[in-house]
Amino acid sequence: MSLHLERIEWMPSPPLAPDDGPIDLDHLARMTLGDAGLEQEVLAMFSAQSAKLLGELASLPAEALAIAHTLKGSARAIGAFAVAEAAARLEAVLSASSDPAEPLAELGAAIATARGAIDAMLRRS
Repeated sequence: MSLHLERIEWMPSPPLAPDDGPIDLDHLARMTLGDAGLEQEVLAMFSAQSAKLLGELASLPAEALAIAHTLKGSARAIGAFAVAEAAARLEAVLSASSDPAEPLAELGAAIATARGAIDAMLRRS
């Protein structure tokens, strides 16, 4: 039996601490393989998705935990680590059946900041 090994390019993990901006541009470039068009597409999709999901979370539906989890993953994928952290805090509070008011407000603020940065980036391109 022959063993076939294939070399795969190493891709670094996201940083433990995000950079100073609301979107980690180095992480975004790695995730989109440096494709500027793809960067614009995923940023626009995240901006629309995050606004929609935040609106859904406002009424705290039964699926709020799943929505927070979705936001966390989407934010990590584009390098919006402050949004991901806020979504993770909301997810933890919802799992513990605690009052979600404060983490929900934090998530809203983080999303607003990220969307503002995304809007500015999309206008420049």
